[in-house]
Amino acid sequence: MVGAQRNDFKLTRATIESLAVERPAPTPDAPQGRWLDQGYDDDEVRDLLEEFGFTAHIRARGEAAQALKPEVGFKARRWGVERTHSWMNRFRRVLIRWDKKVCNDLGVLHLACAYITYRQSGLLG
Repeated sequence: MVGAQRNDFKLTRATIESLAVERPAPTPDAPQGRWLDQGYDDDEVRDLLEEFGFTAHIRARGEAAQALKPEVGFKARRWGVERTHSWMNRFRRVLIRWDKKVCNDLGVLHLACAYITYRQSGLLG
């Protein structure tokens, strides 16, 4: 166990060695890949993954920013759950739970969901 301030790539060996499920041996027909984010973009990690027989798929630093660079006519997407939670947070009574009874709180939550659905249906104009 280590603190949260430790860099992820320094714990790669310990993480791979502590895998609980026995993995099958990689073959040329069925190689095993590891997809890691740009925090693991280091030669030490690539060598370690090669030692354990993994094919490294690591995004280079700055690659994600280039991939998200806006294009003309391209509209940014938000995940549906995050968007809905944002809409729910606009209802103060849902955001801060004032009711002590669960049935009252659930009723207000259902009312907020119904209003969001009605508003998104386009029937309001």
